[in-house]
Amino acid sequence: MSRPPHHRDGGFQNNHGDFEPKSLADLLRWRWNAARQGLPPRPQIPTPTQPADLGFIRANTGTVQQPAVTWIGHATVLAQLGGLNLLTDPIFSERASPLSFAGPKRAQPPGVALAELPHIDAVLVSHNHYDHLDLASCRALAAQAGGSPLFIVPLGLKAWFQARGMARVAELDWWQGERLGGADIVLVPAQHWSARGLNDRMKTLWGGFAVFAPDCQLFFAGDTGYSRDFADIRARFAERQQDGGFDIALIPIGAYEPRWFMQDQHVNVEEALKIHADLGAKASLGVHWGSFELTDEALDEPPRQLQRQRAELGLPEEAFFTLAIGATRRLPRRR
Repeated sequence: MSRPPHHRDGGFQNNHGDFEPKSLADLLRWRWNAARQGLPPRPQIPTPTQPADLGFIRANTGTVQQPAVTWIGHATVLAQLGGLNLLTDPIFSERASPLSFAGPKRAQPPGVALAELPHIDAVLVSHNHYDHLDLASCRALAAQAGGSPLFIVPLGLKAWFQARGMARVAELDWWQGERLGGADIVLVPAQHWSARGLNDRMKTLWGGFAVFAPDCQLFFAGDTGYSRDFADIRARFAERQQDGGFDIALIPIGAYEPRWFMQDQHVNVEEALKIHADLGAKASLGVHWGSFELTDEALDEPPRQLQRQRAELGLPEEAFFTLAIGATRRLPRRR
């Protein structure tokens, strides 16, 4: 049998152009230029935070549940829909790093602490980079009262979880789905790459997620560069969305400078707005900013860029918005 084109000998690749890792010389050039120019600049204002509405979050279950998303920080979002509590790319640790004493340090604490979460039914893991797959956070979630959530992961990551004592794992290829309660959760393509060490580059898959529940349809992009994948996703799910596109899309808007280094793997705000349009999303939440200094732009630049570029396009604020860390946006039920 022929294999899918994104399956390659010993690993995986993108749909629309192979990812070519930057050389060590490129990495050193980026870091030298950033240090010479004093980048990233200090943020003008701290990332907005507010106390989480824990009463609503904990009571928002079962038949009385209202679709809602709560931004915990970075790409970690608590999504409540279809009678489920879903968590995207959980990182609650102080650093996005394999080391506890070095690496990008959290600028703001998580908007909801691990101990404050409701029972999580499923964790959606987009790929294995340290700011998206955090071992300590996953182990804590696996040990939650009432039993482990289902970790839904791209191909190649099930063995990683099981080797670390987390057995409840569903592993998917692009376009494959997992049924959970009344929701279908589908892994979709993204333009990115994977590695946790020096010798495992591209050996596990990456992606985003489309979640279809009767009361809400959600899209989570994970980490991605801009590509035709998002138009492909819209076309693929056209029959399931005849009454409109995704009710909410979680789209990264940060970690994009310098473009010569980041363009193939991280969208900037202009490209995030293109993803919103390509998907035909009813509303989008900008994530992947404000928590960890990963690249050359200031922590608070992405929402400023979003405000300016959204206005230039004539989009209302509610079409593509940001939240304070800890804030919840309640969503209308799909009819």
